Amino acid sequence: MANPSVLEAVEEIMRIYRSLPPRPSIEEVEAAVAVIKSADAEEEARMREIGRIQKPPDVPDELFLVLQEARKNQALLQGREQRRDAMAVVDLDRRFQVFDELVQRASKVVSPEDGGERGAEEVGFKPGFDVAGPRFGRSLSLIGKEKDGKLGGTDFSNGPAYPFNSELPSAAGDPSKLSLIQVASIIESSAKNGIGVIDLQGKLLDQIEWLPVSLGKLQEVTELNLSENRIITLPPSVGSLKALTKLDVHSNQLSSLPDSFAELSNLVDLDLHANRLKSLPSSIGNLTNLANLDISSNELSSLPDTLGNLTNLQRLNVETNNLEELPYTIGSCTALVELRVDFNQLKALPEAVGKLENMEILTLHYNRVKSLPTTMASLTKLKELDVSFNELESIPESLCFATSLVKLDVGRNFADLRALPRSIGNLEMLEELDISSNQIRVLPDSFRLLSKLRVFNADETPLEIPPRNVVKLGAQAVVQYMADLVEGKTNSIQQTEPVRQRRGLCFCLCSLFQSRKKSGKESTVSSGTFSGWHQVLKYNPRRLHSQDDEDNNNLEKEVDAPFSLDTELVFVALWDEFPEDLDLSLVANKVEIEFQNTTMVMN
Repeated sequence: MANPSVLEAVEEIMRIYRSLPPRPSIEEVEAAVAVIKSADAEEEARMREIGRIQKPPDVPDELFLVLQEARKNQALLQGREQRRDAMAVVDLDRRFQVFDELVQRASKVVSPEDGGERGAEEVGFKPGFDVAGPRFGRSLSLIGKEKDGKLGGTDFSNGPAYPFNSELPSAAGDPSKLSLIQVASIIESSAKNGIGVIDLQGKLLDQIEWLPVSLGKLQEVTELNLSENRIITLPPSVGSLKALTKLDVHSNQLSSLPDSFAELSNLVDLDLHANRLKSLPSSIGNLTNLANLDISSNELSSLPDTLGNLTNLQRLNVETNNLEELPYTIGSCTALVELRVDFNQLKALPEAVGKLENMEILTLHYNRVKSLPTTMASLTKLKELDVSFNELESIPESLCFATSLVKLDVGRNFADLRALPRSIGNLEMLEELDISSNQIRVLPDSFRLLSKLRVFNADETPLEIPPRNVVKLGAQAVVQYMADLVEGKTNSIQQTEPVRQRRGLCFCLCSLFQSRKKSGKESTVSSGTFSGWHQVLKYNPRRLHSQDDEDNNNLEKEVDAPFSLDTELVFVALWDEFPEDLDLSLVANKVEIEFQNTTMVMN
């Protein structure tokens, strides 16, 4: 039988042991060590950065030295604060190691060599414990199981104390936020258990500005969400996450990306919006599997030419930056379906945009674009185009070859935009059209062909044709009005116009042109419009009257602009009225007829 005094001593030792706080798990200790190493590295980096600061010429030397010392002490205090929780975990684990050794010594005292394990058991020590332990001297069998199934007050039987996706201990001041040591513990646990998806969106304490280097252990993670925190930098070890396909770090305070970022070769979705990025590394072109890239709401003034290497890129969002141009290499991103460049300083689009034949959505809202490239005729899959709030002066006729357009917004170009393309009627799929706050007064006759138009916004645009009361009736009312107007013009010309006036006009102008032909001076006109004495002459751009110079036969012909002529014809516009006293010299000065791809006799 054991001595009663010995039993009392053993019981007190065990009572003291049980009064200790829960022992950290192996993962927690490893996480704490990782945090301390990261904090040390961060502190050294801050010290180096402070050391590189140059003294302003107008600041006294002594004052600058004081300022530098203040900065260094602030960095030291920040480092100490970041290490505090981790140091507490490491220190607690060391205290347990001391108690392990004390219990081991007590066990040897009450378990003489000839008594074996039986003597130790008689005084309260359970058999099978190993206080030396495999790690930091820890032993999970040091104390026998209590009735609640816990070892020494802490349940170590089911892995780490804070396994991923379990209820995490509350951070001081905010029970919904995680401390740095808790984040490091999650990393260790996730790495050990092969977790594939980690979501830390908005879960970090505001004081956490960086992540531990142990982040690189997450080599099996495929999706990582670190968004809506206050992270200012990513550790270089992020490049070790080779399996990562989706990374979301939006709404943080990142000012740059580590060079190792280019090693995330399997990345498909990357969301960096709402940070403080001033540039992208050229190595981003190595992310050739990238399909979705969001870098909106940053401070980017340019994009690297290597962007053209992203041949699998389907969606690119660069809204709300300071971009003045897009790299010409963007034409190599042939898989691009959606490009959003709103709220920048763009003055033009590169001609290479015409190579993006899979493009469906292109938005340039609120830039400084004055014209659109003619190559946009190749965008046959384009469904939505927004060039509102720009300085657009004209819309190229070639855009009307983008016949898949469903939504077109050219509103709020204010005093710059004065006309729609004559062949806008080619856009037969168009459902929404916004021309508000421009200087457009007359809609082209081909507008009547927009049979699917259901939304038409012309607010604060001084339209005369059609009149405002028709516009208020809706899109289809406008389409019908233009159809009736064109039909009415045609009928009026065919039924009521005196032949004498029509032939007289034709004779006058044809004589004028033929007389010029005799002078032998010719000029090739590539494209253009008819302009005339607009107070008297009314131009119909789709119905023209022609006279063949050879057989002198009058012809009437429907012409869809843009058009071309195979034979040399002299065309004159039909109008409702012709003044009898019209001076031919006035006609010569006031009337100009230009066509596409034909030769006309000019003086």
